[in-house]
Amino acid sequence: MDSLSTLIRMARLGARVDVRCLLAGSHVLDNPPRPGQVPFHLLLEGRCEVEVGDRTIDLRAGDVLVLPGAGRHRVQVVAQAPPAPFARHTGRAVEILRSETPPAIDLFCGHYTYQGSVGELLFAGLPDVLHASFGVEAGSPLYLLSELVRSEATLDAPGGGALLASLCEALLVLVLRGDGRARPATLNLAAPWTAVADAGLRAVVDAVVREPGKPWTIAGLAHVAGVSRATLVRHFAAATGTSVADFVTRTRMMFAAELLTTTNRSLDDISTSVGYRSTSAFGKAFRAMTGTTPARLRRTARSAT
Repeated sequence: MDSLSTLIRMARLGARVDVRCLLAGSHVLDNPPRPGQVPFHLLLEGRCEVEVGDRTIDLRAGDVLVLPGAGRHRVQVVAQAPPAPFARHTGRAVEILRSETPPAIDLFCGHYTYQGSVGELLFAGLPDVLHASFGVEAGSPLYLLSELVRSEATLDAPGGGALLASLCEALLVLVLRGDGRARPATLNLAAPWTAVADAGLRAVVDAVVREPGKPWTIAGLAHVAGVSRATLVRHFAAATGTSVADFVTRTRMMFAAELLTTTNRSLDDISTSVGYRSTSAFGKAFRAMTGTTPARLRRTARSAT
């Protein structure tokens, strides 16, 4: 299994479409922060501007916005007319906000969830804002997926919510692996490390995920990438927004959290399996990354089952 599939499987991700917006006129949609949830917006028709902190992100048809670290944000429909009245329709699959007049946008708003520390670590290691531009024309990786999303939301048949959730999970995979490059995305936004295009850096990512317990060094990973130590450090940081050392530690902690919550292996055994020579060093690194101790995480996970 490839590295991205491995981490997504361990994170036990879920998805839900909260609302579909078929609105006419220049509406403003305020989105409050939701702890434990990662908001996303899929725009299939029209144009929107999303205010996230001090950034304004322009969304066109075929764009996806995922907000791993964002709190409150606002979505403004870009239209030449004043906001038109709309009605709220609650279906079995999704809630719909629909104007009586022809809509200016077709926007799906939802969120991703995760179970336990693995998903939390995965999303915490991503940029706060992910903007992917796929386009909606035939040949786009979003083309068939968007048709299925629209169809299920419109049909509103039994099981539609589950199908929409699965489709939105697939959408996240497309974003994380960097398929959304139909047009220049928002400037000054970092790409996720899951989408590194350089073959050498991809080899580094795959090697660490495949063998998190190996005693990796910068020199060893530079050899994997086929470059010098200095070049690896510089290129990895530029491409991912994080350091090689932080990436290695975060990856190890994701595997450790998985073992702590799904097995009865001892702390000594787990610390060794993720590359630490002593349980003490592992415990310090785990607490620094997650804010809790390995033993406490295990107790919490067991009490929740």
